[in-house]
Amino acid sequence: MTIYLHDTLKGEKVLFEPLTPGRVTMYLCGPTVYNYAHIGNARPAVVFDLLARLLRRRYRLTFARNITDVDDKINAAAAAAGKPIEAITDRFIEAYNEDMSALGVQAPDIEPRATRHIDDMIRMIAALIDGGYAYIAEAHVLFDVSAYKEYGQLSRRDLREMIAGARVEVAPYKRAAHDFVLWKPSTPDLPGWESPWGRGRPGWHIECSAMAEKHLGTSIDIHAGGQDLVFPHHENELAQSVCAHAGAVFARYWLHNGFLSIDNTKMSKSLGNVLLVHDLIKTIPGEVIRLALLSAHYRQPLDWSDDSLESARRMLDRLYGAIRAIGVPADLRQRTDVPDAVISALEDDLNTPKALAEMFSLARELNRSSDPIQKQKLAASILAAGDLVGVLQSDPEAWFAGAGAMLPDEVEALIEQRNAARAARDFRKADELRAKLTASGISIEDGPDGTRWRRS
Repeated sequence: MTIYLHDTLKGEKVLFEPLTPGRVTMYLCGPTVYNYAHIGNARPAVVFDLLARLLRRRYRLTFARNITDVDDKINAAAAAAGKPIEAITDRFIEAYNEDMSALGVQAPDIEPRATRHIDDMIRMIAALIDGGYAYIAEAHVLFDVSAYKEYGQLSRRDLREMIAGARVEVAPYKRAAHDFVLWKPSTPDLPGWESPWGRGRPGWHIECSAMAEKHLGTSIDIHAGGQDLVFPHHENELAQSVCAHAGAVFARYWLHNGFLSIDNTKMSKSLGNVLLVHDLIKTIPGEVIRLALLSAHYRQPLDWSDDSLESARRMLDRLYGAIRAIGVPADLRQRTDVPDAVISALEDDLNTPKALAEMFSLARELNRSSDPIQKQKLAASILAAGDLVGVLQSDPEAWFAGAGAMLPDEVEALIEQRNAARAARDFRKADELRAKLTASGISIEDGPDGTRWRRS
């Protein structure tokens, strides 16, 4: 089998071949730690955790996911709280890692913090100045976009069009509006570090370039992140890294997950629809959230809603229900590998819908089988697939005890009985059946398209 990934720079799905045979380097843009992560932040963490799991089957992977712990939003949060920035960042780094762990996200190999790589950033900025790609103006250092002729290639933006209509920061010290900050001065009340250009702090984009070089090398295999980062963050990273390294390729493959909306509406603080993972996991199992995030192909938009959560919960109910009564011997589970059909789906640009469909095909086969040995083998295959995808990590009995104990088939059978009772105008029996469902944590809603149900 071979792995195919959609490369944003090339604009197509391509064969993945690492720079060094048998070894892969991957960098994922991580959180800016001034608040809890929202569900949109969780999508790249979950998606590229799955990619990391898949790559580790074939390669020796070094996976870095950074922490941005110096930023104007962090400064504002620290000032509002009357605390040093470390008190804010340490708190939310811990919260981020705990919340992502609840979603089954494994820790990266390296979690570099921006504040611990200031010297690396200063060296890279100095190299850009020496190469004629950056200039100093009023204690700022800026990247000269006009000096890099390929600027705009990742986001497919024409520099002339950007100059004509760009919505970028305009400042008197810039030679051109689209030039971006590598280093900026800090007032005494703001965090700052000494540099050849005075006391200051780095711009956002230079942080990732410096940390990627420090831990993964001049050229890395995969750079990943959300689609919202393609421009300007990743475009600027690409430009400054290539220029700082005499034209060497920065990232050989660029991967981006699609946007996430809430009930078909863009998530926004002004709309009050920002959903924090920290709050969601208090009432929703992490596996449900993880599966909801993986239910659509990672490059496609994902709409987050109660229905999508309920659908993910039902999917897990069916998988757990299939293996619930099957005792899988430890040695069988240990020697059972992930089914080829699941691997094939995931190695085709992380096609999670197809991989999940293959898991349900195994579950249906298990439910139809009457051979105890075959049922054990099928259950072991489902569990192996679950280990790769990052679900089915609970004991089935514990899962159903926490979810209301009633299987989906049992729920639907009771709903059919209730509908039959209503049709016969036996409303007493219909009410009794509804009460039974309610007692098991099942809410039902009658509508023109029939009766829908969800776990309360």
